[in-house]
Amino acid sequence: MEKFRTLRADEIDCRVATVKSTGVTLLLYKDARCDMNILDETVGPLDWQRSHSRENANCTVSIWDAEKKQWVSKEDTGKESFTEAEKGLASDSFKRACFNWGIGRELYSAPYIFVKSGNCTIEKKDRGSGYTCYDRFYVSDIGYDDKRVINKLQIRNQKSQKVVFELGKFESEEPEETSPLDELRDKCKKYNIDLNKWAKSWGENKTVKNLTDSEIDSMLMWIKENFGDQK
Repeated sequence: MEKFRTLRADEIDCRVATVKSTGVTLLLYKDARCDMNILDETVGPLDWQRSHSRENANCTVSIWDAEKKQWVSKEDTGKESFTEAEKGLASDSFKRACFNWGIGRELYSAPYIFVKSGNCTIEKKDRGSGYTCYDRFYVSDIGYDDKRVINKLQIRNQKSQKVVFELGKFESEEPEETSPLDELRDKCKKYNIDLNKWAKSWGENKTVKNLTDSEIDSMLMWIKENFGDQK
């Protein structure tokens, strides 16, 4: 029987769990559509089935084992949602049964996710004490180790697109801008030019660090004209 893959970033949703004046905590979860798609993808749409019992409180997900020529089943219990209780109960029990099969089980290894108040909008409730946050968040990147444990996680605020939580190291999406002086250093190194000596040609007290912008531009232009160097 095939092993289910780990979830992609776009298959994981974020839910605000708690809200305080200092920030919010987030939980990661998957929806029933994600489970259905992965079941279709891995075993095929005709080789799995689901059934409900106890008025949708329990769900059994069965997968056809071609070697044993029989259905293999795993079952779990769900809980009602705040809206559409019956439908929510069926969906939750299905998702939990899929956890038993290993779909999305890696979410249990998620770290404690806290988003500081500076990265989200926190409002005081109109009635009573406490705070609320209507911001939406999403997983922009995720990675796992060889044991399917989350070792990289990046979460953004949907409105600002700002990274509000990060676990592990990520490469910058945008390359860092190179300053003209850094560019000059690189080109001098490339063409074996003594930059320190060249800088002194602009004045007795001139050093590489106090070259003016116009002097750097002139030097870069000279390299381009003499070596045909392009950016």
